[in-house]
Amino acid sequence: MSSENIHEFTDSNFDGQVLSSPVPVLVDFWAPWCQPCQMLSPLIDDVAKEFGDRVRVGKVNTDENRTVGTTYQIFSLPTIIIFKNGQEFRRFQGLARNQMQKMVEGLQQALEVPA
Repeated sequence: MSSENIHEFTDSNFDGQVLSSPVPVLVDFWAPWCQPCQMLSPLIDDVAKEFGDRVRVGKVNTDENRTVGTTYQIFSLPTIIIFKNGQEFRRFQGLARNQMQKMVEGLQQALEVPA
């Protein structure tokens, strides 16, 4: 895992850690062989630090956790999904700078939209 601010989500803890979370959750779906995923990792760390306890940030290794990847139809990496109230709120794919800005904006919206 990248830093102490990043949670590890798995097939077994996904429902409790993500879907039942009282705060929005940013999930980075990745794999060890995915070079863009590796490049994204420091940015995910920065987001976790910036939002602190207001947002839970974590990663799912899709090679090791195929059930979650299949459930959310993860067909390309990296894919980031923001969950709010147990539902998919926003989805981002790839590693484009404008996508990173939209991801941060999506988190801000998740915090502002009433439950």
